[in-house]
Amino acid sequence: MVSLGTDEAICRIVAQYSSMLLRLASTRLDSEADAEDAVQEVYLKLLTARPVFRDAEHEKAWLIRATLHRASDIRRRAERRNLPLDTAEQLPAPEADWDSGILAAVRALPKGYSAVIHLYYYEGYSIKEIGKLLGIPAPTAGTRLARGRERLRQMLKEEI
Repeated sequence: MVSLGTDEAICRIVAQYSSMLLRLASTRLDSEADAEDAVQEVYLKLLTARPVFRDAEHEKAWLIRATLHRASDIRRRAERRNLPLDTAEQLPAPEADWDSGILAAVRALPKGYSAVIHLYYYEGYSIKEIGKLLGIPAPTAGTRLARGRERLRQMLKEEI
């Protein structure tokens, strides 16, 4: 069992997983600031709930799922917000590197597909590992990966 009773354990988790969780959150969200907020809120939940993990794999899976859920919550909240047109024109433009063609296309996919594609291509997990991390059967992860690839292919063809 992995205990979160010490500050060293929390510091280790933050140092070990921050960059991966930030990349994962950025696949769901339109801005770097929102992605950072999602990861920070996951760490806050970790500090307040202090869950007990069976092992390092369980710890990592919890962090990934919590980040995906939090990013989805932030995205839903942003989509519900209706801004008047004159206010929306005053908002800063999204950063260019966050809106590259492929990343924007991955973000546009349904969340089940985007998560699997991110974990497979950007984080290097196998289909079996993705299934464990997301709590879905490995064949389902494989199907989502195949369908997500096909949707990406179609989206990118349409842009050309």
